[in-house]
Amino acid sequence: MNAAELTARNIHKAYAMGRGRLQVLRGCSLRVAPGEFVAIMGKSGSGKSTLLHILGALDAADAGEIRSCDQDVTPARGPDANLVSRLDRWLRGLQRALYVIVLLLLPIGGIVFVLAPALLLAVPAIVERWPQAGATHLMAAAVCLMLLVALPLLLALLLLARLVLVDMVERRRTLLRRRDFGFVFQFYHLLPELNVLENVLLPRMVGTPLWRWPRERARARADAVAVLQRIGLGERLNHRPAELSGGERQRVAIARALIHKPRILFADEPTGNLDAAAGAELMALLKRLHAEGQTIVMVTHDPSVAAQADRILRLEDGQLRQV
Repeated sequence: MNAAELTARNIHKAYAMGRGRLQVLRGCSLRVAPGEFVAIMGKSGSGKSTLLHILGALDAADAGEIRSCDQDVTPARGPDANLVSRLDRWLRGLQRALYVIVLLLLPIGGIVFVLAPALLLAVPAIVERWPQAGATHLMAAAVCLMLLVALPLLLALLLLARLVLVDMVERRRTLLRRRDFGFVFQFYHLLPELNVLENVLLPRMVGTPLWRWPRERARARADAVAVLQRIGLGERLNHRPAELSGGERQRVAIARALIHKPRILFADEPTGNLDAAAGAELMALLKRLHAEGQTIVMVTHDPSVAAQADRILRLEDGQLRQV
């Protein structure tokens, strides 16, 4: 048996609906082999898009495990993340306690600030008349001043620590989305102010550090042009989305998803916003990509579209069933 490109086990997902919860996924399991074309069917509202977004690390499951080539797509559920979660809860509790302390000390700090000139003038007289009392008062004032300075600094450090912890949890998912996964959505999501070439270049720009982009720009542009020519849009590089047909916009979206050579292409109702002719052209393109070795996971409600995949699964009552 070939190593799995993508494996999902016992995925659960629910959404809050007023005072209740809507259970969308109830233990979905899925295995996708390298180079396979899998279609997931289901009625509108059955949870197809939710499942696709969870598989592609755009959303998080409430329970279950997802792995892609032995990488954890759900790191928030791993042992390291459990430790991070506990630390984060501890930091949040400490942070709330420090907020309360700072709020209680603010009035005292304000009084000290207003009375500071008078207190400074009175300190020599206090020390002269009551040396011990004067030293005690000075020590108390110093402690209050240190607290007023140190607590906001500690709060800032805790906020920074929490940001680092959250980054630890999400970094792997972000890298998977950026390097290994490609996404095609029903409504294209092209930026109208950019032309075709610029829209396709966006993932490479996002995935390249700013200081490296001048050196990488020429190669990225060549790759984008090659992908656009491959899908039949080589003559449309400088057109804006408003100047394209629906089918052409969806092909631009596919080119954008392919620019970083993803291992898995996720397609969410890719023909749902197209007429029959444009939909047929798009499916021919997806089948050609699949024939070249591209792994594709697609959700659709159209049986004729799903029939072109290697395997069809149906999502019913929150679970996947083989068709």
